[in-house]
Amino acid sequence: MNVRTIVTAGVIAGMSGHAVAQLGSAPAPADRYSPPPTASTSPMRVDVLSATSFIDVESRQTYRLYGIDACGLAQKATLGRQAWGCGIVAMAWLTTATLNRWVVCTPIREEANLKIARCATGDVPDLAAEMLKAGHAVNLPGAEDRLIPTYARHERDARTAYRGLWASSFQMPWIWRQSPREPVRP
Repeated sequence: MNVRTIVTAGVIAGMSGHAVAQLGSAPAPADRYSPPPTASTSPMRVDVLSATSFIDVESRQTYRLYGIDACGLAQKATLGRQAWGCGIVAMAWLTTATLNRWVVCTPIREEANLKIARCATGDVPDLAAEMLKAGHAVNLPGAEDRLIPTYARHERDARTAYRGLWASSFQMPWIWRQSPREPVRP
């Protein structure tokens, strides 16, 4: 017998038979709250699909970053008189942040086979927050996507410092997607 077995046997010997029967099966007291476990994904490699979404290369599950939106791939912003591809820049940022890095996500909700999630890499603790700080993304307008107060602060700081999009004139991505566009010219 090892020391642990002797101590355990001694503790159980001092308990009543009723207490021993309930050992390990006692429910949590009613005044105690335990949150459900977070269902983070296993580390994954991803292929970037857009400025805010990517797909796990093994499971083929698609993820979108929670709480933010970014320019569409063909969308342009204007700085002075020069148009620039804000969607291309945002997608390049996300590609660079995830390329050859393990990504882990904590799903917030699921919509039609798309997991809306907070995601991180070893170098970037919150991809959406970093995109907001760099001015490559904006907060989504819906209440269900505004649950992280620091995201609003990151956007406000980027706007005040004229970082990324905030140095240019641009249309909010969700409005740009709804508006009719001319065909893209080479």
